[in-house]
Amino acid sequence: MTLGPGTRDLIVAVGLVLAIEGAVYAAAPGPMKRLLAQMRMLPDNAFRIGGLVALVAGVAIVWAARG
Repeated sequence: MTLGPGTRDLIVAVGLVLAIEGAVYAAAPGPMKRLLAQMRMLPDNAFRIGGLVALVAGVAIVWAARG
């Protein structure tokens, strides 16, 4: 099966996200559990705004890296 360049990039990006998240949970499971417990108390709008900020930052990084 031959993958196009976009598909290959997407798979690499997902792999990097999983590797980074896995490293954070492996290195500091206690603080991550506390952080997740605190996040449950945040209102939905805080998540929405945080998600939008992360989305814009991610697109900007990819755009800058890809030129």
